[in-house]
Amino acid sequence: MKSAMKPPLKLRRADPGGNPVGDAILPLIDVVFFLLIFFMLVGRMDATAPFDVTPPQATIGKALPAGGATLVIASDGRIALDGLERERAAAVSELSEAIGASPELRIRVQADGAAPLRHVLPLVAELEAAGAKDIVLVVPPEAL
Repeated sequence: MKSAMKPPLKLRRADPGGNPVGDAILPLIDVVFFLLIFFMLVGRMDATAPFDVTPPQATIGKALPAGGATLVIASDGRIALDGLERERAAAVSELSEAIGASPELRIRVQADGAAPLRHVLPLVAELEAAGAKDIVLVVPPEAL
């Protein structure tokens, strides 16, 4: 007598709508991706400073105080001191002597908008090292 073997039972979840179970999670995945994209677009991705920083504010309409020296930097790095073109070393040397004679000397720096910072910042650092205490960056107002 042979015993009749029953096939193994297959367990399935009951779904009242007759839809496969995987279809119910697809809208949830869509919502999660939309939220992810939204927060990536809205969120800040840069590091925040560990302390408060107040950026400088440009002032318009005030006249610059008279006196001092004016240093102009062209877009190609040429330098003029008080209206006369000079070599960089000569201009720094002359300003260092003037700072030595008058430590409160005001220096106005006017750089061309296309001048790279590599022409401006080292020059300002040299003037500060020479003892300059009052360096003003001159920025003209936007053209209307």
